[in-house]
Amino acid sequence: MGRCVNHPERETNYKCMKHDVYLCDECLECREPELYCKYREECPIWFLSKGSKKLDEQTSAPEIQESCTVTFIPNNLSVEVPMGFTLLEAAREADIFINASCNGKGACGKCKLILNSGDVLKTETSLLSDTEKAKGYVLACQTQVRGSVSVTVPEETIARKLKVAGMGKAVTEKFQGLVSDICPMMEKICMDLAPPTLDDSISDLDRLRRGLSQKGVDTSRLSVGIEVMRELATTMRNENWRVTVSVMHKACSSEVVAVEPGDTTARSLGLAIDIGTTTIVVYLVDMLDGRILAATSGHNRQASCGDDVINRIVCAEKNGVKKLSALALSTINTLIKEAVDGAAANLNDIESIVVSGNTTMTHLLLKIEPRYIRREPYVPSISAFPVLKAGDIGLKGKPNAPVFIMPGPASYVGGDIVSGVLYAGLYHDEALTLFIDVGTNGEIVLGNRDWLICASCSAGPAFEGGGIRWGMRAEEGAIESVSIDRLSFEARLRVIGGYAPRGICGSGMIELISEMMLAGIIDQRGKFQLSADHPRMGAVGDDPAYILAYAGETAMGEDLVFTESDIDNLLRSKAAVYAGFTVLLNQVGLSFDMIERIIISGGFGQFLDIEKSVAIGFLPDIDRDRFHYLGNSSIGGAYMALLSDRHRDAANVICNAMTYLDFSSNINFMDEFVSAQFLPHTNMEQFPTIMKRLNEAAN
Repeated sequence: MGRCVNHPERETNYKCMKHDVYLCDECLECREPELYCKYREECPIWFLSKGSKKLDEQTSAPEIQESCTVTFIPNNLSVEVPMGFTLLEAAREADIFINASCNGKGACGKCKLILNSGDVLKTETSLLSDTEKAKGYVLACQTQVRGSVSVTVPEETIARKLKVAGMGKAVTEKFQGLVSDICPMMEKICMDLAPPTLDDSISDLDRLRRGLSQKGVDTSRLSVGIEVMRELATTMRNENWRVTVSVMHKACSSEVVAVEPGDTTARSLGLAIDIGTTTIVVYLVDMLDGRILAATSGHNRQASCGDDVINRIVCAEKNGVKKLSALALSTINTLIKEAVDGAAANLNDIESIVVSGNTTMTHLLLKIEPRYIRREPYVPSISAFPVLKAGDIGLKGKPNAPVFIMPGPASYVGGDIVSGVLYAGLYHDEALTLFIDVGTNGEIVLGNRDWLICASCSAGPAFEGGGIRWGMRAEEGAIESVSIDRLSFEARLRVIGGYAPRGICGSGMIELISEMMLAGIIDQRGKFQLSADHPRMGAVGDDPAYILAYAGETAMGEDLVFTESDIDNLLRSKAAVYAGFTVLLNQVGLSFDMIERIIISGGFGQFLDIEKSVAIGFLPDIDRDRFHYLGNSSIGGAYMALLSDRHRDAANVICNAMTYLDFSSNINFMDEFVSAQFLPHTNMEQFPTIMKRLNEAAN
């Protein structure tokens, strides 16, 4: 009960949670009914003022919506959508990937299309340059169709092949022999059973149980499905009582999921799957000897709903969890098919699966409501999953193949980090280790075999290209490395695939900021010092920018620039990660010089230049030999868990051993975050080697 904000003399029960004010019956009107509000589901004000109007509208006769045809070039795909749909919604209907980092809010400027013809309603935006507007560029999320439309997906928007860590012959060979005691979830047992006689007339199922008991299987906790029982009589007699029994082992019980005639133990495949926010990786594994038969990777199609997990959750709330699940499943199943075809294998031989991913990704895959992950007190629906079946999830393979989901200790520290800790081995090592998985979120684990503490610092999507004018993922055409001549300020670029540049990825951004700082192009606040009339300086509106590549050198035919706003975004992202390190160490009374090793994991982390990462204050200034790359540790841990029950048990132990530190309620995090928004840091004493280099450059 409170007093109305407009009529203080009146008491009322109606409270607007968004604006923290009370409203009486006379004032009962939602202030911003068209804007998304996280409290809407529980808000009686919105329901009474806005929701009731929608109910009235629904009772009236539905209007027949006129449909429009949208054609996408160069795909030459057409899709029918209702008039009023945005081009971004039309692209999703056509299953065409268009980067929309902000999930269609019009804030990132990534969903660029070129309007060739047709009637549209455009919302003006400052995220397109005058040159782009003159060429017919529009933002897909801010453009509604009013008739038949033809658009071109420009070069900078087309999804290209990703540069993915954890792939290739050298990496997969490194995994060979990593697990010596192979013990999969699905155990295949070949038995020659004694045929029934008048003296031994027990039922077929009892005969099967007796045989399994003789093979050492605990039949007291063994269940058998109805489908197996229906086929049992024929199957057992098909090969003169020689059968292969597939037993799925769970935590507290086992289940006979298949009985096949003859000996089929010679063929058994497994899948290790890493569901990343940006990239999905699939390994096809021979379950008999642990060989990796094929490795595939691709864009997570959920990226069309936003770059980070928060945008994915918001999209799920608006469009339904099933849609997000379908996008992930379509990506995974396409990759599974590629792997199976590449290995000349059979989908029906896939009998064990392990999935590793952050908490949001696993919830969305399994169609589990994720909305409370982002709402205080930030609690996931599930932390540790029971063993599931592939058919129930929708994964390709044998429908009864067991699926182990790596457990996660918190909403923002998930199974991918548990998987990484398992692969790194720090849970049984004595060395004090700082483990970081660098991505959209910066997940950190500190500890050793005696204790583990973890946290997540929201670095945002900047390292994946979100919020950066020409930022992009590590695809073909992305600038991945930069060096700048100290006299001419000319940039030397290395581009993935050797193509003309069409953007810059995270590793390239870090190197660029480091080079600009050391060359004196920007100061330690990230502000440009180079004269505005220098040939390498330009501007986007009023925002000064450094020209990385001139229009004639790029794939887009436009200057590829890095603006002061881009620098600000990167500084906030790197500050969040470094502040996370600092607060986590302070929490347990440690300092950076006490850390014996720092393990850098994640697809992005493998391509970091350590020296330049230290120079901008992204990593601490300690002995460089303490830094170790681990590549994609999530797929590494999934591979280990796929092959061994010992590692699956270890994953659960690791998850339970982790103490989670929530930065959202930590008053010290914001102080450290603000201090770290400087190159390399406000406290230069923390970066002695960089301070020395800056002094040398100044002299």
